[in-house]
Amino acid sequence: MHTTLTEHARCLYGDEYRPTRDCVLDHQEQHFVGELTFADADSIVAMLHDLSPHVVDGLLPVWIRNLAYRLALLQRPHDAALLREAADSLYLHGPAWDDIAADLRRRADEVDRQPAGPQA
Repeated sequence: MHTTLTEHARCLYGDEYRPTRDCVLDHQEQHFVGELTFADADSIVAMLHDLSPHVVDGLLPVWIRNLAYRLALLQRPHDAALLREAADSLYLHGPAWDDIAADLRRRADEVDRQPAGPQA
């Protein structure tokens, strides 16, 4: 069994920056998606940063990347930096998502304008 979401993703999709260890596990995308679905935001963001450190790179399929950002943002809806990072990723992968990316940027700007304090 993989010990982290990042390790599981690396075995399944590869990593252009680090070698992928030999792994005897049966890698099925549906199992990874299940793990991703219930992962905490820290694990998801760590996977995205480890496997795509420059946003424009990485071997994660675009749909997995989009899903990962969506799941992380559901857990951190007031994280302005993460909202902008997700927007940048969407802008890079086609004009079909530009309106969603623009909305994420607007939300990040709104978060920045709110006074500091606990978020509901």
